Amino acid sequence: MKSPIAVVVLAAGAGTRMKSALPKVLHPLANRPMLRHVLANVMALKPARIVGVVAPGARDVMAAFAPHATVVQKKPLGTGDAAKAALGALRGHTGPVLVVFGDAPLVTSASLKRLLSACAKERAAVGVLGFVAGDPSPYGRLIVQRGMLEKIVESKDADEIERTVDFCNSGVMCLDGRLIAGLLAGIKNKNAKREFYLTDAVALARAASHKAIAVEGEEAEFQGINSRAELAVAERALQQRLRAAAMMGGVTMIDPDTVWLSADTKFANDIVIGPNVRFGPGVEIAADVEIKAFCDIEGARIGRGAIVGPFTRIRPGSEVAEDAHIGNFVELKATRMGRGAKANHLAYLGDADIGAASNIGAGTIAVNYDGFGKWRTVIADDVFIGSNSSLVAPVRIGKGANVSAGSVVTEDVPEGALAFGRARQVTKEGRAAPLRAKLKARAAAAKRGKKK
Repeated sequence: MKSPIAVVVLAAGAGTRMKSALPKVLHPLANRPMLRHVLANVMALKPARIVGVVAPGARDVMAAFAPHATVVQKKPLGTGDAAKAALGALRGHTGPVLVVFGDAPLVTSASLKRLLSACAKERAAVGVLGFVAGDPSPYGRLIVQRGMLEKIVESKDADEIERTVDFCNSGVMCLDGRLIAGLLAGIKNKNAKREFYLTDAVALARAASHKAIAVEGEEAEFQGINSRAELAVAERALQQRLRAAAMMGGVTMIDPDTVWLSADTKFANDIVIGPNVRFGPGVEIAADVEIKAFCDIEGARIGRGAIVGPFTRIRPGSEVAEDAHIGNFVELKATRMGRGAKANHLAYLGDADIGAASNIGAGTIAVNYDGFGKWRTVIADDVFIGSNSSLVAPVRIGKGANVSAGSVVTEDVPEGALAFGRARQVTKEGRAAPLRAKLKARAAAAKRGKKK
């Protein structure tokens, strides 16, 4: 029977290089705080408990850990001290303890599982995920001899020979829950930074004749985030993962590098996405949907067989039913488009219900805001709304009704009715030529006046 796993997430760093009032671990990647990515990855391991280590007063970070427990590292005395702060919350746990960092969101669940499996197989007191670095200079070095990890040397403390090692520490560590308290108690701060390094647990374990191992992973997974520039690099890497997963699941992307996804974007299969499309949080796309170029979709559900775009914006609270068409320069906000409904160009439909098979003409506006409150426009099935119509909410258009182009509708329209809401046209025959002559003369006079 496998021992239960506990996870300690170190998230007490100040993040001063981010130059932000927002705690570093709450900066978003793919529209989700990086800490939530870390928690999602470790939750896939089904741990018995998760403990977050936070800085004093970090209420927002504590809230992001919920419902998991948090403890406070009172002073920033290093990673060893941070891990020690979690011991109280780990009381009674004797299985593996996985230590990860809240600012390293790209580490995959698969890599964490490999580390845990290797530690269990080797019965190691300490296991570390490492990687071969293209530029090892910023990282601690993993010193491996005869297949055993002997110690980790921080970059600033490495000697000339140790600096030639390119096998580097990722920061992810697995410790035997029966030994963790003793190992942490033995860590000293005799180093260049005068901090308690969690990495010293390796040498302490070896000195006590326990096993310590290193498991190699891919360097791209272990990028920490300490600056806005590194945040951008991580965003790019995560987007590549999300795109690859979507395409593996049956999504066609015409130009994948220009499609931006959220961590929670949900796709069915047989979806085609054009270039320069952004998916904000909370989007679900059903099968056989086409999203054309330059669309922005957030907080919305798109039904099977719908066509969206190009240049469409769909805002939160919107639902587009099966076979509906939302065309170029159409904006939806908290709007439900019925099955087969169409709004093919140049319309704003806010806080509206559009019935099945209804057609919304170009230039139509659902006038939803009166300066104090927002109101709904309700359009039943099989309604035709002519171009350049303004529907002043709250208003209802009955089934099968027809609203003539250019109308301003301020009252409910009954089922099957024809509604006009515009000024009467006046035509004066033969007056066009004199008017043009007058306007031409006025323009010429104005031009002469400017030259004087």
